[in-house]
Amino acid sequence: MVTRNTIKIGTRGSTLALLQTNMVLDKLQRCNPGINFEIIKVRTYGDINSTGSLQGMGLGIFVKEIERQLLDKTIDMAVHSLKDVPTELPDGLQISAVLERHDPRDIQTNVLGSSLDSLPKGFTLGTSSPRRISQVKSYYPELNIVPLRGNIETRLEKSSGVECNGAILAAAGLIRLNLGSRVTEYLSTNTFVPPPGQGVIAVETRTDDSNVATYLKPLEHYDTRTSITAERLFLQKLGGGCQTPMGAYAEILGDTLKCTVYLGSPDGKMTFTESVVGPMGDPHAIAMKAHDLLISEGAGELLQYTED
Repeated sequence: MVTRNTIKIGTRGSTLALLQTNMVLDKLQRCNPGINFEIIKVRTYGDINSTGSLQGMGLGIFVKEIERQLLDKTIDMAVHSLKDVPTELPDGLQISAVLERHDPRDIQTNVLGSSLDSLPKGFTLGTSSPRRISQVKSYYPELNIVPLRGNIETRLEKSSGVECNGAILAAAGLIRLNLGSRVTEYLSTNTFVPPPGQGVIAVETRTDDSNVATYLKPLEHYDTRTSITAERLFLQKLGGGCQTPMGAYAEILGDTLKCTVYLGSPDGKMTFTESVVGPMGDPHAIAMKAHDLLISEGAGELLQYTED
């Protein structure tokens, strides 16, 4: 039972994280005008270690410290980019709301203003995402990939000729920051299959704090929940700690749900992409079918990359 005068919302301190949290706050205030809310900035391990390999740092590097403060009751809810949240939540926590998804696609930006198909051999793109590295190397092996870390503004600056000449980023972040003019090309979800939850803002709460969860009910978007359920179940089936380059994107088409999944080797030389369509009301069955289809095609041998 909430007895505090102010409900505290935990978030990372980046410009995008704060913007997303203020989006949640605005909705909360309109739906709950008698409640006071306060934003608490939390510095996560992923923020502190801004140069290390994302793959080498393991899962949850952008959420663990926020979740610890949630469990310690320093904060009452946490706002995350859902793609950063592992499928296995700590005991006592739950995703109480997912907002309507924004653009799930990846984009590419480069100094030439050219499509990926038109970039010259050896052109350098930046990304530290194992999935994006695998996909670029698979479809565009003539391009050069270099590590690129930092918030969106930092990556845009570094990729404008400072450390590389272009970058692969998530569309939703640039759109939310009004940086859509920096997009050179939107990349198809059929080739650059996004990670589970890309473009989705999620709000996490304690399972024993029913009042806070109730405040979030008007923010829940049913279709987004259906889609991300299939995506995250696919990842969970692979193993929640899967470090193999992977993607999963589910979209509602009428009364059906289409789930496109991807597994690839880090060098992009071996890749598997499949799509499964089924009833919208059964995301679990669709996710399981997508997983089993990939494994039957031979993708199981790629899962060796999940082991240290």
